[in-house]
Amino acid sequence: MRFTYQTEIPGLEPKEVFDWHERSGALERLTPPWGDADVVARSGGIKDGGTISLRIRRGPSAFRWDLVHRDYIHGRQFRDEQVSGPMKHWSHTHTFEPSDSGGTIARDEIDMEPPLGFAGKAIGPGFVRRELDRLFAFRYQRLFTDLARHRTFADKPRLTVAITGASGLVGSNLRHFLTTGGHEVVSLVRDSRKMGQGDVFWNPATGVLDEKALQRVDAVVHLGGTSIASGRWTDSRKRSIKQSRIRGTELIARTLATMKHGPRVLISASAVGYYGDRGSEALNESAPAGRGFLAEVCRGWEGATKPAERAGIRVVNLRMGVVLSPSGGALGQMLLPFKMGAGGRLGSGKQYMSWIDLDDLIGLIYHTLYDESLRGPVNATAPTPVPNAAFTSALGRALGRPTVVPVPAFAVKAAFGELGTEALLWGQRVIPEKVLGTDFEFFYEGVEDSLRFQLGRVD
Repeated sequence: MRFTYQTEIPGLEPKEVFDWHERSGALERLTPPWGDADVVARSGGIKDGGTISLRIRRGPSAFRWDLVHRDYIHGRQFRDEQVSGPMKHWSHTHTFEPSDSGGTIARDEIDMEPPLGFAGKAIGPGFVRRELDRLFAFRYQRLFTDLARHRTFADKPRLTVAITGASGLVGSNLRHFLTTGGHEVVSLVRDSRKMGQGDVFWNPATGVLDEKALQRVDAVVHLGGTSIASGRWTDSRKRSIKQSRIRGTELIARTLATMKHGPRVLISASAVGYYGDRGSEALNESAPAGRGFLAEVCRGWEGATKPAERAGIRVVNLRMGVVLSPSGGALGQMLLPFKMGAGGRLGSGKQYMSWIDLDDLIGLIYHTLYDESLRGPVNATAPTPVPNAAFTSALGRALGRPTVVPVPAFAVKAAFGELGTEALLWGQRVIPEKVLGTDFEFFYEGVEDSLRFQLGRVD
């Protein structure tokens, strides 16, 4: 079976698009979030003889896929071929040619034979075509938006960026986005057993952070902290959530404040929980803090950055909304019941949900690294917050599933306690006023557009 796909990238020459594919992180950026694929080994890049091994999960099973790269022509093409794996034969040729309008035609040609036996019969041309259509619609959309983001600051110096929480949902995507743009990433790692080349060890509990390693860094993006949604909020759990954010932020801010040469930008995560439960009130960055545990955590979290701010470092407190990606976070937890047709609004469904597409959040963090007008609290949300009932309906339509099983408020409180009340039944209608005052472009302003892209359900 042979399948061919192509897209046009305007305004960029073939070599520029090819170079993006050759940098670290390109495969991860092109792997869809529903793909359940992890890189387990790689060597030699995409040049001839380079190899890559993937672990692919499908339901309860998993398999390894080993590929080798061949026919490398810099700026024009490369090919990956199966060495061992699920297919009888697999060859994928990537080519990059100039378009008539001065851009680039990126073309993908796939020659494959399914496995023999029952599995081979099940994987017919129709099934393969549907899956590849879905894959390349996602790939080309992300390629277009990532290149557009990088093009915005193409005339600016490449940066060295230190990231905490670099293995999490946002941190890992940010890391791969930056490296494909030619930037260098330094990961701050708490577990010394998981450190890779170039990583920096830090321990907020003991106040350990290698100041010398940060001297060559241009900016710090601080995303680390204990998850708020991994269990009921017992007293000890609440202490852990609060301390993990405040201690780590204080350590970074104090360290940066004492450095004569080092990062001049600190982007520190916060959350829209800062505003508490505010009904339908439109909230910009000047709105006061609300009540509740999350608001208390966010106040302390943001306050911990003050030493860096007083030292003249540009500090941005990103008040992030619900990040939409099936790879994790709230959406990842919602998918199973919704796919089974058991999804529905929570409580009254009137509580506002301030959300942001994962790719727009990554783009916004990147924009914030360069845009010096952004400082202090910045709402990192899409400009179109929606009530929970509207979000529920949009998710149901994207999945092609009914959403007729509401979850009453008492059931949410019984199952999740205080966590359920604040994170699921309370709401905030947050407007990213500061971001809208810049030239940043949201690619996903509508929640259903974001869901369809992230879930690979684009018609």
